Amino acid sequence: MKKSKNLGRTIVTAILSVISVIYVLPVVAVVLNSFKINTFVKTDTFAFPNAESFAGWDNFITGMTLGGTFWTSVFYSLVITVLSTALILLFTSMAAWYISRVDSSFCRAVYFLCVFSMVVPFQMVMFTLSKTADKLGFDTPWTIPVIYLGFGAGLAVFMFTGFVKSVPLSIEEAAVIDGCGPLRTFFSVVVPMLKPTMISVGILEIMWVWNDYLLPYLVLDRTKYMTIPIHIQYLKGSYGTVDLGATMALILLSIIPVIVFYLCCQKHIIKGVAAGAVKG
Repeated sequence: MKKSKNLGRTIVTAILSVISVIYVLPVVAVVLNSFKINTFVKTDTFAFPNAESFAGWDNFITGMTLGGTFWTSVFYSLVITVLSTALILLFTSMAAWYISRVDSSFCRAVYFLCVFSMVVPFQMVMFTLSKTADKLGFDTPWTIPVIYLGFGAGLAVFMFTGFVKSVPLSIEEAAVIDGCGPLRTFFSVVVPMLKPTMISVGILEIMWVWNDYLLPYLVLDRTKYMTIPIHIQYLKGSYGTVDLGATMALILLSIIPVIVFYLCCQKHIIKGVAAGAVKG
């Protein structure tokens, strides 16, 4: 019996290892090709750079100067990511707290609408959304976070609501007896307890907004503002040729911050998801 269990674990470990390698291969290909000359990226995609194909740092320099200033795109991506995450964390945590503590048909309807929004594909609303955003003036890096708030509210409300329902109401009642109003109770009592879920939601939203291509492409005025994914998309030389080496170099620069950020905070994701799954 024990041998069969060990054999089963070995088989599962082997299968998961193969799947992990498959998932890592695209990242490895990006790293390898970011240091190759453009012609070798097309012909020897998975080969290691050698004396003939090695491009050094030329791809990174070319990518940062071709198609506009790369650091401007980094700034716009950073602004959008920070503002969007801040709005999502603030408003959805407050909404989840209200939904959890007020037992009414309206709150239940809002909760189910937020959950339902997670299963609605973005492609169903993207054309009407782009027209509406243009009419309302949401086509700048400082206003597009409002749109991200709408799309990110579903998952955030779902996770926050699950965690708040697991928190004893007596703690908040004690704060009210001590003279705390609703806002002070939320920020002084509820928010510190929401820290694990806030960190988890914040990490997930940051990874989503930072890597998002379609929404900024549809909404932003591309003649003025380009995020990192859009900048990479328009990384073209003369006659529309694409420098794949420079493209791979910028892709590597764009994913390094997210990978490092995720590796440093992955334990908080597990804690936050587990805390938010106590009650539904």
